[in-house]
Amino acid sequence: MVADLLAREVDFFSIGTNDLIQYSLAVDRNNEHVAYLYQPLHPAILRMLRFTIRSSQTAGIEVSLCGEMGSDRHFVPLLLGLGLRRLSVNPRMVPGIKQLVRSLDSRELTEIAERCLELPSAAEIAALLAARLPLAET
Repeated sequence: MVADLLAREVDFFSIGTNDLIQYSLAVDRNNEHVAYLYQPLHPAILRMLRFTIRSSQTAGIEVSLCGEMGSDRHFVPLLLGLGLRRLSVNPRMVPGIKQLVRSLDSRELTEIAERCLELPSAAEIAALLAARLPLAET
């Protein structure tokens, strides 16, 4: 929420998506009673990611992402569309993620990401991604 202010004081950002989602949505992804509420595509999460990425770009610092989203081919196109260029990826997933990234058009991803940010629910965002990026069906 204060990434723009912090960016003036630090050399880089590293976004941990697992904790970001869990604490922002107040959902324990390991608790079977509420795990269904753990939504990486929740509009609030995507807006926080965009704000952090833009804040880092404005300040001229690097931003990277770790956590399950960075290794999930369903989310990588959206992350790239939001402007992210550095991902920490599970080593087993590196070849597939590299192949995926090379097959995508960054301008199209930016357009898709902007449209996703206008949608009010994770379900609608998932549907848009599935329609626009069949390889990234969620």
